[in-house]
Amino acid sequence: MGRHIRYSVIRSRQFILLALFSGMAFWSVNVAADELCKKLIATGNPEYPPFLWRDPDDENRLIGANAELMQVLSKEIGIPIEVRYLGPWGRVQEEAKLGRIDLLAGAFLTLARLDYMDYFYPSFHKTHTVIWSRSDHSFIYKKWSDLAGRRGVTVINNSFGEEFDRYAKESLKIMTVASLEQALNILTLGRADYLIYEEDPGYAYIAKLNINNLKTRMPAITNEDLYVTLSHKSPCNTPELRARIARAMYRIEKQNVMSKLVTAQIQQWRKQQSK
Repeated sequence: MGRHIRYSVIRSRQFILLALFSGMAFWSVNVAADELCKKLIATGNPEYPPFLWRDPDDENRLIGANAELMQVLSKEIGIPIEVRYLGPWGRVQEEAKLGRIDLLAGAFLTLARLDYMDYFYPSFHKTHTVIWSRSDHSFIYKKWSDLAGRRGVTVINNSFGEEFDRYAKESLKIMTVASLEQALNILTLGRADYLIYEEDPGYAYIAKLNINNLKTRMPAITNEDLYVTLSHKSPCNTPELRARIARAMYRIEKQNVMSKLVTAQIQQWRKQQSK
């Protein structure tokens, strides 16, 4: 009986020590993550005014409504967020896959992207993707199937929602290029019949390039939500940080912050283009 009690005591002590060491290891991991997380690096699509574009005074920075949103988020979670230019949209997504950046300041939801990023709900903005064509081009568009047999163009690695992406892959001929400016030039030169791109950034670049022979065709291809995302491989990706960002994005959406930022940044973009 005594041996049994002593054995139980020893086992209890072993259990307590194991739990203590496990707790210390968990605490150490969290401390290490916190130490790594003195700053978050965010980036996004650099050809996306009024949401994101390169700062003309510092081309290593991105500015715009989404960049301003990152500063609002930074204050909410108590961690500085630097919004950097890291190349075109295709490269940006590769950087997120590799964990070389922490946050994407605006991405549509796709199944492929769920493999390498966490999404935060609710979305912070809704965008409209439309068909662009030359004004002098006879073009009937009322539904997706009207695009079949025509030559399309868009920016590489762009997504327009799971359903349309699947339809386009199976039924449409769409070339992809590195930048929106290149795609617009291809369209105006008649090397494509239509361009697929979001409405607000499209209008912004048409104004910048002084193009006056393009128009949009309705209805919109898709109406998609923009989300903040966090790379799975980010050293800052911990349950605690995810919870902080999720709570912050909920508060930000409830306060209707983004609509005010978009209005202000449309004015900022126009002001810069008029210089």
